[in-house]
Amino acid sequence: MSRAARVEDLYSDSWYYSKSEKRIRNNRLRRQKIFRRQILLLGLSFSLILFIVLFIGASFMSDAQSDEFVPSYKYYTTITVHADDTLGSIAAAYYSDDNYSSVSDYLSEICSINSISDPDKLKAGEMLIIPYYSSEFK
Repeated sequence: MSRAARVEDLYSDSWYYSKSEKRIRNNRLRRQKIFRRQILLLGLSFSLILFIVLFIGASFMSDAQSDEFVPSYKYYTTITVHADDTLGSIAAAYYSDDNYSSVSDYLSEICSINSISDPDKLKAGEMLIIPYYSSEFK
């Protein structure tokens, strides 16, 4: 065993330390422990502050509806076509500006639901399914 190894073994054994060396070593270990604890508390504090900021930000930016909001529900009804009815007159009775961008969009939806290729050729007695919106939940 070399001299350096023997010296290392000698100083690794705390029995050979003097009182001041033990005090210095204990103080160093205590400072390291305090420093680690401070780093841990700093990280936890930062995480908590970040969580609170994100939580408050998310609650202010929520997609909640206002108290004045009234939902509208889509329903379907079946009507019978009379001799003087046109698709435009039927659509005028059930059309809603709030739910469709134009009357032609509403007419195209009626045609697609009922598989109507030519809206001008409606026959009296024919049954049509018509969508409509209501604020009442049924």
